[in-house]
Amino acid sequence: MSEQLPILYSFRRCPYAMRALIAGLSVQLREVVLREKPAQMVEASAKGTVPVLVLPDGRVIDESIDVMRFALAMSDPEGWLSPDKDEMRALIADNDGPFKHHLDRYKYASRYEDTDPEEHRVEAEKYLSALDIRLMANKHLMGETRSLADIAIFPFVRQFVNAAKDDMQMSRFSGLDRWLKGHVASPLFASVMGKYPQWQSGEPGTSFPE
Repeated sequence: MSEQLPILYSFRRCPYAMRALIAGLSVQLREVVLREKPAQMVEASAKGTVPVLVLPDGRVIDESIDVMRFALAMSDPEGWLSPDKDEMRALIADNDGPFKHHLDRYKYASRYEDTDPEEHRVEAEKYLSALDIRLMANKHLMGETRSLADIAIFPFVRQFVNAAKDDMQMSRFSGLDRWLKGHVASPLFASVMGKYPQWQSGEPGTSFPE
């Protein structure tokens, strides 16, 4: 059966890959090491970043949010796609655009010239403050139940908070802190954080979920 599954090239620590896996698609998982990108992945997507989903009919989806929407279009038992679409799209766009820009320049400052990581931390926290305001009023970003916005955004917030442990006072963001801890401790997150061996050419990959 595994050869009939879509192929998903993934990397365990990548927040883009995390959210693609959480969307619930059954795949043939190929765990890669990004400094040793397999030729098959680069051939499928010249971007050379994960996730890359290769469907049995040869179609390729190489944007994580599109992988999520593809998966949820087939099965969305919790109704993650149902909240207000424009508002939800705007939240995700702000995460994937300005927040990710500042996250990268804070966490990986040495990769960028003339970058002040503290400046980018402050700018990133402005986005987190806006999320915190929403989460002081509701359990999740779009209301009382999980949505695509929560699943798409929390892996990036987790990455920033982990990087900023010595610089960030989470007591300032009590709603965000409660929300993030809930997602990180959830069985859903645990289900995608298993460790898999690096995929080697000629191997079938791992059926996911197992």
